[in-house]
Amino acid sequence: MTEEPLERWAARRQGRLRKPGELTAITLGTGPQRAAHVDPDAPRLILEWDGFAWQPLMPVENYAAARRVLNLQPESTPADEAEVTGPVKGRNPLAPGTGRHRKPRS
Repeated sequence: MTEEPLERWAARRQGRLRKPGELTAITLGTGPQRAAHVDPDAPRLILEWDGFAWQPLMPVENYAAARRVLNLQPESTPADEAEVTGPVKGRNPLAPGTGRHRKPRS
């Protein structure tokens, strides 16, 4: 069996490690930690991984606020936002047709 070069092993290991700056939330309540949705009104503490340990970052009032902090989206401009539209005007998507996956009518 051949040994893996140290550089390749180190690169693989680095890819598996948690990245500094990663955020997580824990419930500030009594009892053990449970699934996040179990007590949605309980306050949460946002923690940030600094590469060695979880560091407290900020408290938030509930599960919804924690999700907003953890899933920060970059601000979008109106040009970036796609307009939500329905089916093509004047066309019924369930109308019979001759597409290649349509069953032939008898």
